[in-house]
Amino acid sequence: MRKIVFDIETSNTFFDVGKNDPALLDMSIICIWDSETDAYSSYLVHELPKLWPVIERADLLIGFNSDHFDIPVLNKYYPGDLLQIKSIDLLAEVRKSLGRRIGLGALAKATLKVGKSGNGLEAISWWKTGQIEKLRKYCLDDVKITKDLYEYMVKNKCCYYEDGSALMKISIDPSQWETLIPRALTQTLPF
Repeated sequence: MRKIVFDIETSNTFFDVGKNDPALLDMSIICIWDSETDAYSSYLVHELPKLWPVIERADLLIGFNSDHFDIPVLNKYYPGDLLQIKSIDLLAEVRKSLGRRIGLGALAKATLKVGKSGNGLEAISWWKTGQIEKLRKYCLDDVKITKDLYEYMVKNKCCYYEDGSALMKISIDPSQWETLIPRALTQTLPF
């Protein structure tokens, strides 16, 4: 099973576009980890044509808040429909179990003992000021955290967050996550 863990950053905010609709935002960068190559890579918005063949060969897309945010933003650039690829949104899985949302940073800190290297507003600022390497590092760091969190959840069927000084467990059911589903997605492949 070919898994792609991914994260995108945008070049603007909901305030800038006047509506809380991710599809109205503009992407600056996407970073991925590809299980087939065990490699991390990044693509600026103008490099997306290089990414599509990788995405189209994926059996599973893995992200954090990706079904609500990343995929709708990315889908507006893609000539097909990325919703045809099976996806696991770790935030949605946490919400399904816990009944509320917990941020990636809080889950990473409590579960993996690592912190995030920035936030989305900083990423927008880095894009606007031409600090592309800072932006790239931040986005890649989030992909690494998401990948490690996914692997932890698959192995341990849980993750953690802190509530005050208490470490709270969130039970997760990953039993169907890596079940293959047939699909036909050939929007940019040359056949």
